[in-house]
Amino acid sequence: QVQLVQSGGGLVQTGGSLRLSCAASGRTFSGYTVGWFRQAPGKEREFVAARTWSGGSTTYADSVKGRFTISRDTAENTVYLQLNSLKPEDTSVYYCAAGPVDCSAFGCHGVAPRFGMYNYWGQGTQVTVSS
Repeated sequence: QVQLVQSGGGLVQTGGSLRLSCAASGRTFSGYTVGWFRQAPGKEREFVAARTWSGGSTTYADSVKGRFTISRDTAENTVYLQLNSLKPEDTSVYYCAAGPVDCSAFGCHGVAPRFGMYNYWGQGTQVTVSS
């Protein structure tokens, strides 16, 4: 059984940093796309960042480009999201996700934000940025 278990998150002041982790068990993700989404209260879930597990293709939402970095550790089977220069509008529940398609085959910028690409989801972790 595949599980994505998230950790990290918490409360931070504006301008601060956090790192979110997403540890996968049950399979390796060679050939997959792994991503992060977020959902603020009263809003729809939105795409944050994604990357191919096996290659180096990455894509980011414009709102986080230059501030957030997605990475993965193949030995630990873990995906990370480094959040820097945090703003109050980054306050959300963050979710990691994995899907059995290498987005680079189609252009990650276009396909990675689509929810339908992902069939495994983490439990979510709260990030709160105080002003």
